[in-house]
Amino acid sequence: MSGREHAGPVDERWRRWRLVLGGGEADGIGMALDASDARMDGALGAVYEDAAGLGASAPKVARWLGDIRAYFPSTVVQVMQKDAIERLDLTRLLLEPELLEAVEPDVHLVGTLLALNKVMPDAARESARRVVRHVVDDLERRLAQKARAAVAGALDRSARTHRPRTAADIDFARTIRANLKNYLPERNTVVPSRLVGYARRQRALQREVVLCVDQSGSMADSVVYAGVLAAVLASTGSLRTSLVAFDTSVVDLTDLLHDPVEVLFGTQLGGGTDINRALAYAHGLVTRPTETILVLVSDLFEGGLREQMLRRVAAMTEQGIQVIVLLALSDEGAPAYDHDNAAALAALGVPVFACTPDAFPDLMAAALERRNLTHWPETHTS
Repeated sequence: MSGREHAGPVDERWRRWRLVLGGGEADGIGMALDASDARMDGALGAVYEDAAGLGASAPKVARWLGDIRAYFPSTVVQVMQKDAIERLDLTRLLLEPELLEAVEPDVHLVGTLLALNKVMPDAARESARRVVRHVVDDLERRLAQKARAAVAGALDRSARTHRPRTAADIDFARTIRANLKNYLPERNTVVPSRLVGYARRQRALQREVVLCVDQSGSMADSVVYAGVLAAVLASTGSLRTSLVAFDTSVVDLTDLLHDPVEVLFGTQLGGGTDINRALAYAHGLVTRPTETILVLVSDLFEGGLREQMLRRVAAMTEQGIQVIVLLALSDEGAPAYDHDNAAALAALGVPVFACTPDAFPDLMAAALERRNLTHWPETHTS
């Protein structure tokens, strides 16, 4: 047993304060650290004290990545990696395969790698794809089952009919509940004056979903989540799902939805924003306006023609397209966004809010059932 396991609560408190305060004369308490704590202190100090602590040495950074994974839980490791990349400008070093093998995969890191995609050397590309694949697989395990269940349930409910064509289409449980007032006690039976059934036995596509995703640099996490969720929706046989990514240009990623890793590497994070052009393209994908949900994921900082963008959204809603604007699709909440554009879209009757990935399946279910989404964020948090 180490001495720490015998230490009392007071000693443990001093130890924690010592790690918080840092090394040298900064600690102010004169408490010595054992070898393990000294290495932990060094790992923290490399990012939060000494700006040159990691320098530009790939081996030194690789050792640091190994140290923080040994001393801290993965959630803390992810924060430290993100801080190191931002504070010490380590993006260039992430192009080296040995560093990519040492990092803790997470959504923030995937966003950084996607931004570096076009300048990534071949030697690092395969390592980067393994990192992205690891995160994508984790996200699919977290989100896919809930999303498919929510969509299937919503389509079943929205496809309810009071004119089932065959006995096999009758939902007997709901039919009985709907006709309880017609119960005849002398015959111990219910006389159904109204049948309830489903049209879902028809195998045709029931609804269209178009995700239009802003790939400017501030939307990196949203791009990752949107790519994975679009692939999940595309695997649902009753939805025709399209995915469009945009900055000042537009790229249609629909043909890649069979593999979300390919989708993500098909994006190009950074650049400006032309929402109007993206919506024009997305509008052209719609074949059945009254059966279409168009989800725009953007912080709404329009670099294109603002008035034309607003007129286009108004025209789409008049056609019966259900337009939803998500200021972010991430766990981080809403980023900075254009409040004037958000208010203008809301005035057109378009719901505008941020959404977490875990809440997105419930949002899609509500949209598929054509529920009023005006107050949806107030009752759905994740």
